[in-house]
Amino acid sequence: MKKLLIAGVTSSAGKTSVTLGLLAALSKQYRIQPYKVGPDYVDTKFHTRITGQSSRNLDNFLVPNPAVLNYLFTKDTDGVELGLIEGVMGLYDGLGTDKDAFSTASIAKQLDVPVILVVNARATSTSAAAIIRGFKELDTDVNIVGVIINNVMSDSHYQLVKGAIERYVDIEVLGYLPHTPEISLPSRQLGLVPDNELSGVDHKIAQLGELVQQHVNLSRLMTLAGDVTRTASMPYTLPEVHCRLGVARDEAFNFYYHDNLELMEKCGIELVPFSPITDQKLPEVDALYLGGGYPEEFAAPLAQNQRMRQAIQKFSQSNRTIYAECGGLMYLGRDLQTDEARFPMVGIFDGSSVMTPRLKRFGYCYATPKQTTVLAAKAAVVVGHEFHHSTFTPWTTALQPVLQMKKIRDQQVVDQWQGGYQRQQTYAGYLHIHLYQSQQFLTDFLTQLGARVNANC
Repeated sequence: MKKLLIAGVTSSAGKTSVTLGLLAALSKQYRIQPYKVGPDYVDTKFHTRITGQSSRNLDNFLVPNPAVLNYLFTKDTDGVELGLIEGVMGLYDGLGTDKDAFSTASIAKQLDVPVILVVNARATSTSAAAIIRGFKELDTDVNIVGVIINNVMSDSHYQLVKGAIERYVDIEVLGYLPHTPEISLPSRQLGLVPDNELSGVDHKIAQLGELVQQHVNLSRLMTLAGDVTRTASMPYTLPEVHCRLGVARDEAFNFYYHDNLELMEKCGIELVPFSPITDQKLPEVDALYLGGGYPEEFAAPLAQNQRMRQAIQKFSQSNRTIYAECGGLMYLGRDLQTDEARFPMVGIFDGSSVMTPRLKRFGYCYATPKQTTVLAAKAAVVVGHEFHHSTFTPWTTALQPVLQMKKIRDQQVVDQWQGGYQRQQTYAGYLHIHLYQSQQFLTDFLTQLGARVNANC
């Protein structure tokens, strides 16, 4: 398998458009395994839609063990001809000022992947050369092998930018994407609107692929790709857990890491999808998993499905296990307030979720349970991330947070707060987690899930 990473000089450089165009164009000729650097859930859905291969997240904060991250990169790639990774933010942007603190560059170095750098040419020409040169010289251990120019206004504009870069920097310019606003993909909060919510999405992706085929030297790009050395086996020992886990999967709840779900199945857990929007009853399951998503966009149909809300509340009251992240927390509270109205939700937790105009939390964090929870035992340290445009506020002091949260940047604690709630065996919080973060965590989380299920049988 060949390997290549598409990185941007900034968050808005156009790396997603370039990546989607490359996936669409190259998938006609090669079998591709897509990846996304960082904790993003939405870009991976586009990758999967194009290639038919479940896109995987590569995140060395959420998965700090290098051997495990390399395993997640190389596993199940027999027959795959190209592993194409989309970066996150700008190439060197990570946690704090350290260019190696969980940045795209750190992943490129850790996995030894050649980098194609995307630069936005809007309102620039020769200055683009200074940008590329600076990126090359900041860390010579990052193997930047080529450049793709985005947002080009004309062929003469492209020749001007290309000529400047090749005059002042020893690097190849592989082509460009023209300024084409009619095929841009809309954004929501921190990223793209999910693919399943967009009309005409396949046509737009096909157009991106055609533009890439017309304007990017794909044969040279493949020549610049590196070769993968595969990891033979899983570094962790997997526990045996036998239960049926209901997983909320619909337009409102679809933020799940493919590796988490696949790991559960490998351990013996049967995943049973259900829809809080359309299903009138729960499937026959032992536990529930409600992931993140955009419940605020579907608050009305979620509220209207009173039978499902009652079924989930009854499931919790019977002391069976429910684990919920972010959107799941918003759904399990008493109500959810949007700009349009206040909508009744499940009501397990006596509190309200309110959408906010600005981002409330964003980034990596550490969580320590103040008591034993469905998430982890008391005093354990869990790594994860939060990103949400809402707040959850308890109605009474009887509902208290169960997690002590903190954010560390440049080895300094820069923020502390409390979060997460538990009632009986129902846990919900804004924190998103990756099961591969450590052997101890995945063993404890999954074996305790199985133990709680068996205790209720």
